[in-house]
Amino acid sequence: MILCYYILAWIAFIILAIPIFILSLLKQKYKYSLKARFFLFKNFHQKISDVHFHACSYGETRSIKEFALKFDSRITTITQTGFNCAKEFCKKVNYLPFENWIPLWLKPTKVLVIFEAEYWLMLVFMAKFYRVKIILLNARISDKSYKSYLRFRFFYKKIFYYIDEIFAQSDVDKIRLESLGAKNVKVLHNIKANIAIKPNKNYFKPKEKLIIFASTHVGEEELLLDYINLTKEEKLIIAPRHPERFFEVENLLKNKGLEFEKFSLLNTQNKNFSKKILLLDALGELINFYAISDIVVLGGSFFKNIGGHNPIEVASFKNVLISGPFIDNQKVLFDKVENVYFCNDLKELDYKIHHYNLKAKIKKSDDLSQVFKAIQEGIDARKSL
Repeated sequence: MILCYYILAWIAFIILAIPIFILSLLKQKYKYSLKARFFLFKNFHQKISDVHFHACSYGETRSIKEFALKFDSRITTITQTGFNCAKEFCKKVNYLPFENWIPLWLKPTKVLVIFEAEYWLMLVFMAKFYRVKIILLNARISDKSYKSYLRFRFFYKKIFYYIDEIFAQSDVDKIRLESLGAKNVKVLHNIKANIAIKPNKNYFKPKEKLIIFASTHVGEEELLLDYINLTKEEKLIIAPRHPERFFEVENLLKNKGLEFEKFSLLNTQNKNFSKKILLLDALGELINFYAISDIVVLGGSFFKNIGGHNPIEVASFKNVLISGPFIDNQKVLFDKVENVYFCNDLKELDYKIHHYNLKAKIKKSDDLSQVFKAIQEGIDARKSL
């Protein structure tokens, strides 16, 4: 099966190489990641380490920071935002190449830690070929995707065959993973609920009540703006989830005739803004504004098929937290937070913003020591190999 899969990976690469290269030229968010992953552009060199962490994008990469700092680590990711995040705290960072390159590219290590649902067959196969201990951390299978996993059970069974230890987000995830052939599965809930969240910059808190539309997706900004009436004593920050949408949201605000400022053009020191609305057109800054905000309306949850976003970051600063009803991908994290106001009817949004005041807070955290122990045991076991 492995050989057939590897041949298919090369066939797929040959067919898709030219379209992917063109896409890397047209889309800013793919400018570096696609070239690095599919053509190994500036991606040949890997530094040797004890532990190889692999995560997908920005949020997942930031979640492994505490673990990566504990060991001699290197990190791979598949997105530009994840890569930039990893570079902030780790010197050994690469994009993970497409499957066809991995056998020729991957350097041996002692432990491979894969975060969430990054199931790459050639990655786990080559790691096991090098006698690496493989740990799957924060594993989950959503309601929406479970049927697809079952349909390709023969494929995922092969992947899980090579994974030594799994830490799942919930009992439901554990059952689903085991039905796909996973072994040695423990429930640790969502790792993101246990990571300490701290601002990296201190900004001036305005005298007005500060409201944030956080991690919003296409259509959500306009929808939320239609159902909020800001008073003289309130200011609003709009933080789109994806940087390629900053210009789109800027045009939306202009077309609505709303006065606003752009974060990127503010004073470089205190980032104080005087207008009623601030467009947060930068990555990595949302945490810093959570620290001084009063109310957060968490996006990605007002339309189906997005799945919601991490409420732990908001609850870490004891803000009033309002969310839409569609949080399928974040149910475990929302279960870890008290006092979340769900807005099933947008007509209620303005009332909730102005009359609901219980602050969100995180329930008791899980003990992460067993994860550190599992990684350390893998390092120790391979010192003698």
